[in-house]
Parts: sequence; C-alpha cells; structure tokens
Amino acid sequence: MVAKIESGKSLIGALNYNERKVKKGKAKLIMAQLYPKEPGRLSFDEKLFRLTDLASRNTRTKTNTVHLSLNFDLTENLPIDKLCQIADGYMTKIGFGDQPFLVYQHFDAGHNHVHILTTNIEADGSRISLHNIGKLKSEPARKAIESEFDLVRAEQQITTSKAQQQIKPLVYGATDTKRAISNIVHYVTQNYKFTSLPEFNAVLSQYNVISDRGPKETVMFEHGGLRYWALDGQGNKTGVPQKASSLYKKPTLKLLEERFKLNAFLRKPSKVSITKILDGAISKVRSHQELKSELQNHGIDLLIRQNADGRVYGLTFIDDKNRVVFNGSDLGKMYSAAAIESRYGHQIQSPNVAADKSPKEYLPMSEGLKSTETVGSNLDILGGLLDSTEQATNQTLFDRQRKKKRRKLKI
Repeated sequence: MVAKIESGKSLIGALNYNERKVKKGKAKLIMAQLYPKEPGRLSFDEKLFRLTDLASRNTRTKTNTVHLSLNFDLTENLPIDKLCQIADGYMTKIGFGDQPFLVYQHFDAGHNHVHILTTNIEADGSRISLHNIGKLKSEPARKAIESEFDLVRAEQQITTSKAQQQIKPLVYGATDTKRAISNIVHYVTQNYKFTSLPEFNAVLSQYNVISDRGPKETVMFEHGGLRYWALDGQGNKTGVPQKASSLYKKPTLKLLEERFKLNAFLRKPSKVSITKILDGAISKVRSHQELKSELQNHGIDLLIRQNADGRVYGLTFIDDKNRVVFNGSDLGKMYSAAAIESRYGHQIQSPNVAADKSPKEYLPMSEGLKSTETVGSNLDILGGLLDSTEQATNQTLFDRQRKKKRRKLKI
C-alpha cells in the first residue's frame, strides 16, 4: 500500500474534486465517518458543513484541509468493506480517528485506490500538527496496515512498478485524459534529458501529448503559462487542454526551465556516442526518411521538422535507450539538417574521431591531386607569405634606424 498526504486551504475545493468524479461515474462515496447520515443520504452541503464547522473554530490556521489517498497493488481487488476497514485503521493510527472524514473509492486508474478528506482542526479548536506526518506517523501506520490486512508492501510495489513500468501513448477517450496526460508528462520529465520546450515536446509527441504556451498575444503567454493537450492519431490537438498547475507535480514552465539547465549538463556524456552512430548511418542513406529508418535500429527516433511549405528546417534526435534529446545543431555544425543532407552517401569522419588522427590525414584534397602535392603546394604558399612578411619586417626596422640617426645629427 502506498499512502500520499496533501494539505491545503480549501475544503470545498477538495470536496468538489471528489464529487465531480462521482458525477462522472469515476468515484463513489463508500464511508462517512462521524456523520449523522449514511453516505448515500448525505447532500453536498451536509458533507461540507461537517468539516467547515470544525475548521471555523480556529481562524488562525489557514491550512485546514487534509486530502490523502491510499493506493493498492494492481493485483489487489479489495471489496468495499475491507477498504473501509483499512481507511478507518489508517486514520486512527495517524491521529485522525476522532475526526469526521469522507472516503471515496476511485475507478479512474488501473489500480484500486481511495481518497480520504478531512480537516486537522479538532472540536475544541486545537490543531492536529501535520509537520513531518509522513515519516513520523504515516510510515509506521502504513506498515502496520500492510501486515494486518496482508497487503502487498509499498517497497514491493515500487520495485515492481519500476521494473514493469511501460508508459503507453495516450488514446483519446480510452482512459481518463487528465490522468493519462499527467502520467506521461511526469514520466518524460523524470526520465528524459531535454534542454528546451521543443525538445520536451519531441518526446511528448511520441506519447500523443504536447505542451504549448498559447498565442503570443495572450495573458497566459505573457505570464509564462503552460498547458498540455492530447493528440489524436493524426497529431492534431483534441479535447480540453490541462493547465500545468493542475497536473501531478505541477510541471509548469518555471519548473521545466530549471530542469533545462540541469539536463544541459547531464546529457553531455551522450553526445559522443550519438554522433558516432549518426556518422555511420549517414553514409548508408540518401534521405532524411532513410536516416530515420536506419536510426531506429539503434534505438534513436528522428523527428523531421518542416515548415508549411514542406521545407525541412531542423532535425531532432531522441535517443530512447539513453533517454536524451538533441537538436542536430546542438551536436555541431555537421549535424544540422542542411549539413546532414549534403553528407548523405559519403563517409565523413566526425570531429570527435578526427581529433584523434594526424592532421595531415584530413587536409583538403582536390580531385585527382595526391595529398603530398597538396601539402607541398600549401607549404609553398605559406613560405611565400612568410618571405613577404620577413621582408616587410626588415624594411620597417631599417626605416626606424635611419630616423634615429637623423635625430642624432640634428642634436
């Protein structure tokens, strides 16, 4: 079992979140602890008033909302009565056993889980401390509940999920869109090294998601806002966009910009390996599309960026094996869209390899001219330039000496 605790300042906002899920058929109120009526008979106002009545008894405390979730392993299909027992036992162990709380079972994810809403203000107006509650109270309570109800341990869940985690592209309408977008964005931000919004979108588009800042003339763009869209099968935006601040971990533009700086440093070790793969692939193909197919054999996806007229203006390389993203120009001048196109079918050493070779092996050679002839020609030209320079230097020194002699004679 995995327990997550969030605190806030809006009881009505947290209640609305769960009630909207209920209206959409994606949640159900299964328990109303210390309420005067059964869950099914409670109105919205009755659910809210029981909690706000307590919160109003301590006006100095602004953070008066506790919204937590208990998440179970995919293999655990727990009945409602057991979920209620687990919720009751957990709340008691973390010090909320005497507080009224609402328990909602949610159906909008692949795993079984419940959300619990309560307040940390007690009947006498005192405040239940939330400081370090996760480590001091929630962890011991979680372990005790796992043992008591024979649940899959959180440590096992985390290990399993990391080993088996496979984020799939979003299929609009097949699952809860907001949750799917949130999962994909979180996965990409945690696992890929990108240094700009276009690079970030290059990875997101693989999962049928994209971010945008809105039109430049909007307030949203001016204030650095960001939203996320689902994409259909043709790559077009569909559905309702989700604000970055409403998603898990709040992947806002400000947060991403900090990650851009870190990723610029973290992705450096991958630059040499990806350019070596590119050099080998470029010599075997004749077009961007052929290059795209060739790179797929190495676990690299090529995004070909085109304008409205179909002209290719950029290439982005997504190394899914090492989880790094590079625009061609970031790899060097030899890897821009135009430079790569001019290299198709030609074996050209990359700068990284060339640096280890003797310079004379890479002197430019004219057609039909031997390298020794080119070297000799270059030396002749260089010698001529040196002779001219030496003559000019000697003439300058001679002129200066003559001027000094004239000055001495005048004296």
